[in-house]
This record gives sequence, structure tokens and C-alpha cells, in this order.
Amino acid sequence: MLIRDFQSHDDRAQCVALQELIWGRDFTEKVPAAMLLVAQKTGGVTAGAFDEAGLLLGYVFGVTGIKSGKLMHWSDMLAVRPEAQGQHLGEQLKAYQRSKCRALGIETMYWTYDPLVARNAHLNLNRMQARVDEFVVAMYGEATNSPLQGDMPTDRFIIAWAIDPEPTAVAPSVLSGSLPLVVGEQAREGDLVDAPAVGVRVPHDITGLAAADIGAARRWRFATRRAFTHYLPLGYQVRAFVADAAGGTYLLTR
Repeated sequence: MLIRDFQSHDDRAQCVALQELIWGRDFTEKVPAAMLLVAQKTGGVTAGAFDEAGLLLGYVFGVTGIKSGKLMHWSDMLAVRPEAQGQHLGEQLKAYQRSKCRALGIETMYWTYDPLVARNAHLNLNRMQARVDEFVVAMYGEATNSPLQGDMPTDRFIIAWAIDPEPTAVAPSVLSGSLPLVVGEQAREGDLVDAPAVGVRVPHDITGLAAADIGAARRWRFATRRAFTHYLPLGYQVRAFVADAAGGTYLLTR
């Protein structure tokens, strides 16, 4: 396997095809080949992992811009072919992207993820030690026509990842049993209590749940939205994500 920048029209065509494989042909947020080329020529990153036969196994795409007067990089998309998943390829692509940003003098990379996808919460907050910068309601609209996401609003966390991070404290491996859950199992809505720390539960597999019971999936969406839009404006921050067999819990403290 080789991770490298895209070099040809075929590379970009393979990327478009992989987007359709992962998110469906009707996915409204698909990045076309022309934009993959333009972004690369303006300080962005369009790179992929290729096998010995030249097949694209996964890719990462991002654009470079200015935030608060400083260079920043927005990592817009990352996807790995289903048969290549489970090999930490996504992390390797992110590391490659980080090296490209470091060479440009960029200090922070941003991207989004769905707070209801427990595996991505674990990857972003625990393995990669990124932090939640912002919560945005329906960031990409009320739906994206993707079979992965179902008919649900696209609420997202914006993640900030330091290119050269300072050492951070290890996230707690367990949460206290007395922690008030403002979203519990089965999307049960608890009281929005005034406490130093609260927990927000998420399911194990929101994609599978959306395919089987979109009503239940939407209840999770609106229950977690209620919690995040209440606590984050009050100064609470997402401090940790603790995964378990049923999904996981976000720890919010102020």
C-alpha cells in the first residue's frame, strides 16, 4: 500500500467512484473531480492509499483557508473501501494529511463528524485526541440522500485537531454511576440539570438503527440536539467519550 497525492484524472475518477460506493450515487455532498484538482492546486490535500495494482483503498480530501487571521485546514472527507476497513487506514491518511499541513505552517486542522456515530467519537476524541470546537444543527441540511445517514438532520460536531499537540490528560476510562444522564438509553430525555458534569448517551450503531427504525434514530438525533444546544452555550465542554458495548457516553463539564 502506498499513500500519496492524487496525480491523474484516473485517481480523481476513482475517488468519485469511491464516494458513490460509500455514500450512494444520490449523495448530495459528493466532491466532483474538478474540485479535487482545484483544491490540490490551492494548498488543499487530495490524497489516497493505493494497493499494488493502483486501486484506491481510501482517500482524504481537505481545503486550506484562513480562520481568525491564521492558516487553517478543513478536512472535508475521509473514506475507506469496506474491504480495507479495520486496518487503521483512516488514521494513516490523517497522519499524511497532518504532515502536509505542517509543511505549510498550519497549526490546526478541523473536520466534522456525527455525534451519534460512536466509533467515530472514539476515534476522534480518544485515539486522535482531538477536541470538540462547536456543535452545529443540521450543518449539511435536513438530509443528504445517503443510505448511511437516513432521513435525519445532519447535526455535527466540528472537531479541532492540533498539528503539533501539547500533552493532554488521559480521558477517564469509566464514568461515575452518579453522573446525571441528560440523554439515557433508548434516547430517554433526562432533566437538564444544573450540575458540574453531565452525561449524554449515544447508541452503538446509529446507521443500522436508521435503516431498521428511522423513528428511533430520529429520537436519538433530537434528544442529543436538545442536550448539546442547552449545555454548550452555557460554557460546558465535551471532555471525553467513554465507549461501551451499548454505544457510549459523552462527558460534558464546565
